Amino acid sequence: MHTVRSILQQKGPQVHKIDQQASVLDAARLMNERRIGALVVTRGEHVVGIFTERDILNRVVAPQRNPAETPVCDVMSSPVACCAPDTTRAECSTVMKSRRIRHLPVVEGDRLVGIVSIGDILEDEGAEQQETIRYLYEYMHGEWR
Repeated sequence: MHTVRSILQQKGPQVHKIDQQASVLDAARLMNERRIGALVVTRGEHVVGIFTERDILNRVVAPQRNPAETPVCDVMSSPVACCAPDTTRAECSTVMKSRRIRHLPVVEGDRLVGIVSIGDILEDEGAEQQETIRYLYEYMHGEWR
């Protein structure tokens, strides 16, 4: 059974985070610079929320808030759904679908150890399906071409 741990081993533990008191402008710049759709929001080492492109649109742009003066903690999504390294891929997928979210911070104990996105989940599913196809092909026809 595939777990978040195996996904992070392929993807790496890189996670982009921002302090809750940082400005929305700083967060947006970091997201643009890194070409990512979400930042984990922290207070010290503790995960307190997540800040996404959707938050910028719905909670900053639409209500015409000044991004340079608005702290991330005022517009982040919180509480945030998290998972553990031993969470299965299927469990992550279920949580993401039911909550209509695209990112899950990975927390071990109280330490942030990574993040998985719906894209990571789909990529892992695709790799497993390709492995199954290859196995079945070799079983039926011999060596994979």
